[in-house]
Amino acid sequence: MIIDVLFLLSLSIIWVMLLYYMFLAQGGYLYAMQMEKGAEDLIRQVEVWPKVSILIPAHNEDVVIRATLEAMVHLDYPEDQLEIIVINDKSKDKTGEIVDEFARKFPFVIPIHVTPEQGGKGKSGALNRGFKHSTGEYIVVYDADNTPERAALKNLVVGILNEPQIGAVVGKFRVINAKRNSLTRFINIETISFQWMAQAGRWKWFGIATIPGTNFLIRRSILEELGGWDEDALAEDTELSIRVYEKGYIIRFWPVAITWEQEPETWKVWYKQRTRWAQGNQYVIAKYMPRLFKMEKKRIQFDLIYFFITYFLFLGGVMISNLIFVLGMLDIAKITIPGPYLLLWLLAYVLFILEIMITLRIEKTELTMHNLFMVMLMYLTYAQFWIIIVIRATWMNAQLKIKKQEVKWEKTQRF
Repeated sequence: MIIDVLFLLSLSIIWVMLLYYMFLAQGGYLYAMQMEKGAEDLIRQVEVWPKVSILIPAHNEDVVIRATLEAMVHLDYPEDQLEIIVINDKSKDKTGEIVDEFARKFPFVIPIHVTPEQGGKGKSGALNRGFKHSTGEYIVVYDADNTPERAALKNLVVGILNEPQIGAVVGKFRVINAKRNSLTRFINIETISFQWMAQAGRWKWFGIATIPGTNFLIRRSILEELGGWDEDALAEDTELSIRVYEKGYIIRFWPVAITWEQEPETWKVWYKQRTRWAQGNQYVIAKYMPRLFKMEKKRIQFDLIYFFITYFLFLGGVMISNLIFVLGMLDIAKITIPGPYLLLWLLAYVLFILEIMITLRIEKTELTMHNLFMVMLMYLTYAQFWIIIVIRATWMNAQLKIKKQEVKWEKTQRF
């Protein structure tokens, strides 16, 4: 009886999430089609561009920082209205030398060298340090492995100009090393379908978006009002999003602003990165869920519930389903309620594939037979590793809480 109840509960949770993501995919597709019209007209209408400060936190980034700065200095934006602040955060490689080389050639490139004795707490600490040195009306953040397209900055800016209720604008990012190996192909598919396309769907249907770690613009006045980034947060982007909404502003998803970034090329690096992401999102849930019903803004309540369901209820549903499947195979426990469960599983599998292929269609180079094969494989492999990552992140956060230790930032290795 208990097995039957648990199975039906897990099945319900899984199907609700699958249908919800399909709903987001449809909304994202519609929004992406709308965005193809009129974006360039907005740029042509701007007569005077505001001053913008780009913050680039960098720790041991000499493998990628040159390509990043080459992209930054060639952005289509007035140089007298632009400052590119690179926070060289205690690097032990040649990051500082490369940044100084660009600073000598381009006056609007401003290096900030953080020495080991100055401390710092990972990306949030570096961003806060760079923010103190900035003078722009708008603040833009890029990771050190990003190469934005030439029009990316102007597209971010026009997404907020003359819109006082919008506090931040979020662009989309693409995977520059997507074809390197099977892992990067999986990440590329995930990025399109479960990150930027889900953002587009949430914006289309609910007017909600979440600030990512890169390729976003925010008003300087808002950052000053909020006191900058939370240095205890590994998911500093998600945490900042909640505070922006709580101040009454809207975060707009604006996919015409595009950057290309590098993704992990080995499973070990990917595993560490995603564990950090999961830890960070769980920190945000733990910080804000206790005050969920005291929040004035319904939008962010919806987002917090979404994160809670994703990291706890959906995880629990998948774990229970997998456990019952294994127990059934071992003939230890069986489901007594009759039903077409194999058919339901097959339908869920087909729905997963269909949802992702719909989203891949938006990128003209991605709807291929090879990617169809990767999506079919993804459900059984890559997607299942998410369970292990969330469990590990939960355990690590519990240990930090029990031992009263500070969270440690681990930088993603570049290639």
